[in-house]
Amino acid sequence: MIKQLPNILTLSRLILTLVFLVMILYAPRYYSEGEVAFPGFLDYAFIIFIISGLTDILDGMAARRLHVESKFGRMMDPLVDKILVCGAFLCFAIIGQPKLFNLNDTTLSIIHWSVLAILVAREAYVTILRHSAEAKGINFAATRSGKFKMFVQAFAIGTVIVKIAHVQTAAWGYWFTIIIFLLMIILTVYSGLRATQRKSWQQAKSL
Repeated sequence: MIKQLPNILTLSRLILTLVFLVMILYAPRYYSEGEVAFPGFLDYAFIIFIISGLTDILDGMAARRLHVESKFGRMMDPLVDKILVCGAFLCFAIIGQPKLFNLNDTTLSIIHWSVLAILVAREAYVTILRHSAEAKGINFAATRSGKFKMFVQAFAIGTVIVKIAHVQTAAWGYWFTIIIFLLMIILTVYSGLRATQRKSWQQAKSL
């Protein structure tokens, strides 16, 4: 049973992620009239988000400590990350968040859906590479650049949650969100391009 701990943590993170995404979709009804004092609905969602992130750290530590790193873990762990990131930005696009300065709804919608499209395209592309490599028996585990990209994406998600809940109209909140989004997009594209240069992919391509 103990050797299944990493997989149990990964599946627990998937459940927490789905709960978190549902809470994002329900957020507008609680914040339609403005910010809400702490603790509000999204503050509880943020706590679930943090717990989910901790399980991501713990499952990797447990796998290494117990020497039970597996193909299932290498495939499932990044898949849950993709569900979290793409799912969160899909939900943000659906509810029209984050608001940015005085941009109209059409412009905001274009921004939201464009950001989602970039994220989904990158994740789908790298997933295809990962499955192709793993199918040939090549280890295509996450790299440091990929993990840093995931950290920035998670930070961006947290930024939007805090902005909706507590910093809806502050000018610094708009600028901070834009800077984090730009950094996230740059890292997302860069890490996707780097995936084709990895030795594991070059090895898989030659088979």
